[in-house]
Amino acid sequence: MQEHGRLILAEGPAQPAAWAQNVWHDVVRIPIASIGEGARSLRAIQRNWWPYAPGLHRRTALMVEKLPKVSARPMVFGSPAPTAPLGSFTLTDERTLLAAARCDSPFPNGECHFVEDKATPPNRAYLKLWDAFTRLGVGPRPGELCLDLGACPGGWSWVIASLGAQVISVDKAPLDPRIAAMPNISVRQESAFGLDPRAVGPVDWLFSDIICYPERLLGLVERWRATGLVRNFLCTIKFQGETDFATARAFAAIPDSRLFHLFHNKHELTWVLLDSLRTA
Repeated sequence: MQEHGRLILAEGPAQPAAWAQNVWHDVVRIPIASIGEGARSLRAIQRNWWPYAPGLHRRTALMVEKLPKVSARPMVFGSPAPTAPLGSFTLTDERTLLAAARCDSPFPNGECHFVEDKATPPNRAYLKLWDAFTRLGVGPRPGELCLDLGACPGGWSWVIASLGAQVISVDKAPLDPRIAAMPNISVRQESAFGLDPRAVGPVDWLFSDIICYPERLLGLVERWRATGLVRNFLCTIKFQGETDFATARAFAAIPDSRLFHLFHNKHELTWVLLDSLRTA
């Protein structure tokens, strides 16, 4: 295994890597005699490239100038993720280029930036949902019923309601009054862990950004899964101190689910189980 800043190179077939911001596939090592030769080598493979430069910043910038321009402007939420192939490259030294034409993320270095709303939502947690919905290409639709557990102060409820869905916001603490006043949000001021699924009934989405130990969240998810009342789950697994790898593996082992680290996640992972991903 080799490390180049945040770039970790490993031999063998691809492995699940939930914490990886972006996975480079089929990396090639290209000897180069000059900046121009490096740029020509990349253009011969495909058009679009983005640099990762833990070092050799000036040399990398000069190579980027010789490549076709790739826009990295912040996205307006609701716009689809880019579909054009975007390769990644880095210089390990002045004469060696590492490049991968195929990467997991369509965003430069896996970083999904948005034009932020700095006035309406009560905190920046809303960016995690924007990130997830953009990455997945799916989100709640108008009229769907969504349960937002641990909703205070209301950033996630605001996102979901803004999409036209009906939201049941659950938290022992009160929501921001501006969010609670939205017409398609109803508030239940109680514990998410004490909520009886049968008292809620079927929901299209269950969301959780609760601050709790991962093992406790897993128990909550399993309880709701057992009822069959939820079509889609999207939950943040927040790690208190050290990473709970065992519980993360337990989430990843749930059939047809996905576990990944969003650009807007901190020391946490996002877990989703979507009806559209379930096998027959």
